[in-house]
Amino acid sequence: MTIPLPPSGAGTDPLLTTADDAPGVSLWRAAWRRLRRNPTAIVGAVIVAAFILVALLAPLLTPYEPGSARWSGQVTPTSVPGPSPEHLLGLDRFGSDLFTQLVYGARQSLVYGVVATAIGLTAGTALGTLAGGAASVGGRIGGWVDNAVMRLVDIMLSVPSLLLAVSIAAVLGQNPYAVMIAIGVAQVPIFARLLRGSMLSQGRSDYVLAAEALGLRKRRIVMGHVLPNSLGPTVVQATLNLAVAIIEVAALSFLGLGQPDPAVAEWGRMLVAAQDRFEAAPQLALLPGGAIAITALGFTLFGEALREALDPRSRR
Repeated sequence: MTIPLPPSGAGTDPLLTTADDAPGVSLWRAAWRRLRRNPTAIVGAVIVAAFILVALLAPLLTPYEPGSARWSGQVTPTSVPGPSPEHLLGLDRFGSDLFTQLVYGARQSLVYGVVATAIGLTAGTALGTLAGGAASVGGRIGGWVDNAVMRLVDIMLSVPSLLLAVSIAAVLGQNPYAVMIAIGVAQVPIFARLLRGSMLSQGRSDYVLAAEALGLRKRRIVMGHVLPNSLGPTVVQATLNLAVAIIEVAALSFLGLGQPDPAVAEWGRMLVAAQDRFEAAPQLALLPGGAIAITALGFTLFGEALREALDPRSRR
């Protein structure tokens, strides 16, 4: 009797082997195939795509300008006009078109979230590369550099991210740049620790041992092989941090540390303005609050699906 051999990769479970894991298929291409079959990824991608399109096409979606108070005479302390043919969602407490404020608020949230995450990703990648590279190279100096960087990261992690962002924004002043820098700095230790751990894990891989056997210098191995193969989890974390950044932007605006210009639409400030009108017009708080929650949910769902698609331990 002839026993059939597994098609490839002796020692692998044929029940867990899929076409996505076939030899010659790149990691990102296989992840893309999994994402297309994942309902969670599809829902998250639809929400994220809708959010980005609304932010980019804001001038085409509404004929009004953000912050325009042309209809302030229609608003009273006990009454705020609701939906009408001219105003799809009604007016806000200042007499501006509520739909226009929501649409342009998406643009502000997108810009703030992307810039803040880019700041955290850049600085965190630099620190993580320094610590992970020093630990991989080894030696007395390498160990000292790794310990110094990670103790700095531990100090930053000991402070809650929102509290750290509030402290930095309060020091830098009330302006949009302070908000983006504050949220970005609060994300630095997350990226730094994640990249360092990924580099240390990659440093024990077979291709690293093969490169060392061929006589390549450790620094060349770290920068040319270990670092590029360690960036995947960091990029995935960036998509998850976008959701956190959008929520923290709204939180800082709610606390009075966000954009000071009242003519600029921002979801967090809309929540502040709606506090004394909630009983008369609850939509003033429910709509921007729902927009924040749905947007954060979209980035979270897509980020989690992307992480699972790239993680070999979660493949079915």
